[in-house]
Amino acid sequence: MTGTDTHNLEQLAADARGRIAACADLPALEALKVELFGKKGVITALLKTLGGLAPDERRAAGARINAVRDELAAVLAERQATLEQAALDAQLAAGRIDVTQPGRGQQPGGLHPVSRARRRIEALFRNAGFSVEDGPEVEDDWHNFEALNIPADHPARAMHDTFYFPDGRLLRTHTSPVQVRAMLREKPPLRMIMPGRVYRCDSDVTHTPMFHQIEGLVVDEGVSLAHLRSVLHHFVERFFERKLGIRFRPSYFPFTEPSAEVDIECVFCSGQGCRVCKNTGWLEIAGCGMVHPNVLRNVNIDTERYTGYAFGMGIERLAMLRYGVNDIRLYFENDLRFLRQFG
Repeated sequence: MTGTDTHNLEQLAADARGRIAACADLPALEALKVELFGKKGVITALLKTLGGLAPDERRAAGARINAVRDELAAVLAERQATLEQAALDAQLAAGRIDVTQPGRGQQPGGLHPVSRARRRIEALFRNAGFSVEDGPEVEDDWHNFEALNIPADHPARAMHDTFYFPDGRLLRTHTSPVQVRAMLREKPPLRMIMPGRVYRCDSDVTHTPMFHQIEGLVVDEGVSLAHLRSVLHHFVERFFERKLGIRFRPSYFPFTEPSAEVDIECVFCSGQGCRVCKNTGWLEIAGCGMVHPNVLRNVNIDTERYTGYAFGMGIERLAMLRYGVNDIRLYFENDLRFLRQFG
């Protein structure tokens, strides 16, 4: 390498130091690093010229080029550290917490409206002397259907759009199997309610594939339909906290005989007729009836000595009427604007 080449190398190093110092950000510094040390960089090109020099000149020129390379690499590393610290300081400054600003605060939570309704129902029936029973949500066909007077060929099975598992088990379509298990386990007198989740293939503004149901059962000597009507009438008046008329309409359920649908006076128009009750003045809330003798026989209860009544209601339905909710799907959308109303 000649004297002129040495001068050019020193000039290159001086220019590079100035450009490194002038880099204002990390991307610019990275681009300069590639320009100097990349595959097609200036320093790399100088190193490639060493092959054409005599051995003595090659050693001397190589030492000078390597010295400049090492110097510039050190200057680059120092500048990179400075720019990285500056970037970190800027990020911390932009994201720091301003303690002078008012805080978000904490809002107290609350029970879901369905949970509120369920707890209220349970409390009312406990006060009336009912126990609260529970059972499995995955059931077998016998407990869910056959024991309740619904054999395999019974047309009433079409009333239940059932979720089946490959092994023949199913998601319970009502909480009635809990009644069956309780009657097999205990002997009369029985007085209980069975709240819980049930499942049917149905979905619209008033139905969901999973919903909450509460059923009641009383088995004892001398139990009559009049007792059933009295219990339900007292329940609805206490649940809605107002005087309400109640009526039974003849219906059909395979596990009760006689069977009835339960209507209450419309809670929105007090029986005068409105859009909600379709101008009838009545709202359907439950199904009920006297326990069918076949059901009692299936659980080894003497039908000559004991009679019983049963009823079933949808908890979401009752909560919709109590809180004025017009779409059952609102209960499951987790919209905080909706849920905060029940806090």
